[in-house]
Amino acid sequence: TLVQGSLAEGWAMKDILTLLTDNEVFGFVKQRRLFKKRPIHHHWFVSELAAGDYVVHIEHGIARFGGLTRMLAEGIEREYLVLEYAAGDRLYVPTDQIERVSRYIGAGDRPPTLSRFGTQEWLRTKQRIKESVADIAQELLRLYAAREITPGLPFSQDSLWQQELESSFPYVETPDQLEAVLAVKADMEKTKPMDRLVCGDVGYGKTEVALRAAFKAVMDNKQIALLVPTTVLAQQHFATFRERLQAFPVRVEMLSRFCSEKEQASIVEGLAAGVVDICIGTHRLLQKDVTFKDLGLIIIDEEQRFGVVHKEHFKKLRQEIDVLTLSATPIPRTLHMSLAGIRDMSTMETPPEERLPIKTHVGGYDDVLVREAILRELERNGQVFFVHNRVQSIALVASRLGN
Repeated sequence: TLVQGSLAEGWAMKDILTLLTDNEVFGFVKQRRLFKKRPIHHHWFVSELAAGDYVVHIEHGIARFGGLTRMLAEGIEREYLVLEYAAGDRLYVPTDQIERVSRYIGAGDRPPTLSRFGTQEWLRTKQRIKESVADIAQELLRLYAAREITPGLPFSQDSLWQQELESSFPYVETPDQLEAVLAVKADMEKTKPMDRLVCGDVGYGKTEVALRAAFKAVMDNKQIALLVPTTVLAQQHFATFRERLQAFPVRVEMLSRFCSEKEQASIVEGLAAGVVDICIGTHRLLQKDVTFKDLGLIIIDEEQRFGVVHKEHFKKLRQEIDVLTLSATPIPRTLHMSLAGIRDMSTMETPPEERLPIKTHVGGYDDVLVREAILRELERNGQVFFVHNRVQSIALVASRLGN
């Protein structure tokens, strides 16, 4: 058995072994650095949980939160989190061990399956996840390595129609926007597959950069997939692309749950036949029945809303494909890849001319102040979003605002 610790003085074991301490060799005692235990502020975490919410214990797996309770143990009364597992088993976690519990975050709306307490099921689940993550990482490594050595499809230089489209932009481009457009088009004209991140705040013109890149690809008879996380954003992009490209022979379609089954089937058929030039869609674009005749550019908007496997889906299909990623808040992985040089990055920090700086006020809640702010925004035909942090009382807040 090996035990790690410190000795006050040395000792000898006949003629076999002699141990000496720092003090006996160097004349001083090595000071051990004491680390202060970080205080655990569990009140905010517990306040965000409601009875019935799903949580994960690091050692015992997925459980249902059953609330807080006080119990007497060894003569000391303590507060515990009640975790309910399958088959009615319960685990009482002291609040000073709350760092071992986290909120359950899963994909989809289906409730998770509760873990069985006292079995090896959770350990096997974690092991499967580790192996799956390792497989994905290895697959991504092979994919990125292949893209580094695979020659891309260089696009042609700007056509007259490209210049006509860009001159029809109704606003004045910001310097950052122009730099981003030039960088993207320069990447597209290279033999190396493009992998560029365009990072900029909302309203800074990222969509126009994507639109010009898409049109450039269309001019070389390539198809474009624009992947977005929500149907609302898909509808917005669809309207923008349709309006900007209406003077050109470009077919733009949208693929989402807003479309009927008949419309979806027609669009999927058009993509396979090559008659649809630009397809804007949600996760529906990633399904197996969607195939492109000649895909040349994939644009991912709000990339932080997609998983790694989703974002790399099209790269697996064609390693030489150009990829343009748009984000206002890139996730650390994406940002690290850009800073490390794995992918290129353009930043758009200059607001448009007509955009005023955002005003932020922080203070205590005041009904009068809230009312004045809402009325002021409504007078200028603006929109107001009132964010409330409790689902249970949101109807009451809405009623109070209405009154």
